[in-house]
Amino acid sequence: MGLLDGLRVLDLTMWRPGPYATQLLAQLGAEVLKVEPPGGEPMRAFRGHFDLLNRHKRSVMIDLKADAARCLELAAEADVFVEGYRPGVADRLGVGYEAVRAVNPRIVYCSISGYGASGPLASLPGHDVNYRAYAGTAPPNDGGHEFPVADMAAATMAAFAILAACHKGRGERIDLGMADVLANWMGTLPVPGTSKSGRPVPGYGAYPARDGGRIGLGVVSEDRLWAATCQALGLDHHAGLSFPERLARAEELDRDVAERIAALPRDTAVTRLTAAGAPVAPVLSPAEMRTVDHFQQRGVLDGSPVRTLHDPPLPPGRAPDLDDADGWSGTDPGRHAPDRPYERSPDE
Repeated sequence: MGLLDGLRVLDLTMWRPGPYATQLLAQLGAEVLKVEPPGGEPMRAFRGHFDLLNRHKRSVMIDLKADAARCLELAAEADVFVEGYRPGVADRLGVGYEAVRAVNPRIVYCSISGYGASGPLASLPGHDVNYRAYAGTAPPNDGGHEFPVADMAAATMAAFAILAACHKGRGERIDLGMADVLANWMGTLPVPGTSKSGRPVPGYGAYPARDGGRIGLGVVSEDRLWAATCQALGLDHHAGLSFPERLARAEELDRDVAERIAALPRDTAVTRLTAAGAPVAPVLSPAEMRTVDHFQQRGVLDGSPVRTLHDPPLPPGRAPDLDDADGWSGTDPGRHAPDRPYERSPDE
């Protein structure tokens, strides 16, 4: 049993944001049916990506241009409908919000797009790097191997919004722009200062080590963390400075910290700082991250990041074969879904 047992999700999304959003729901027990075009989602050509984002789902192949009615039949039995087209495309295909709501007034209909369904940028094409660029979160390098922040942020926000709407229980239209999520995040930050180091306070940020590696150091206002950092790096004469004093001398102090770290190999710096009680972590590559015992023991690399006491997430599973819908209660009249606490009267 899972937290979302009985929740039925019709997933028309492709690539990363939508599939990850619906997988988060599937890992908690939701029944997810993935609607794929003839030949399958293009991402099936990249099985290493596809399989990781589509586990615990079923698949049905529908040519929406020729048979939107079949998709609407499935939508009539679903609780959630998720699409990731550019604004206006779902309407042209006959599966827009009004068409789906006509067959299922209680549906939670979620649209995930680059810039949202309205506004001057709504019609622009794009991918993760474009949304990050507009939102002021673009990486400092070319971004060729950067983590897809906009994709994953939007997916997580979509899952959150979907469940909030399901809790309300009367149907909803969710318009989620990927750039909007990042812009909202950036809106919670103060305008950057003018420090030459680019860091907000001394001892906070990523610092290069002698061997080409980097460490992440996380001192903010805490006097004890600053003192521990100074002691580990041989800067005892700075250890007693208060937070206001550190802010007043930010560039000087941060330069001293950076110089001491630059004289040490990455792992040596991490060992010394950890032993002293400083907030430090090695900046790991994706391959190195996979070897970390903490993540392996908690099972987050191949499972859900959520931990629950009574209804645990599903264990690692497989991605669906194309058109593998047998067993999804929305397509099998002989199978009855468990009690569905999400189904309420549209008038409630």
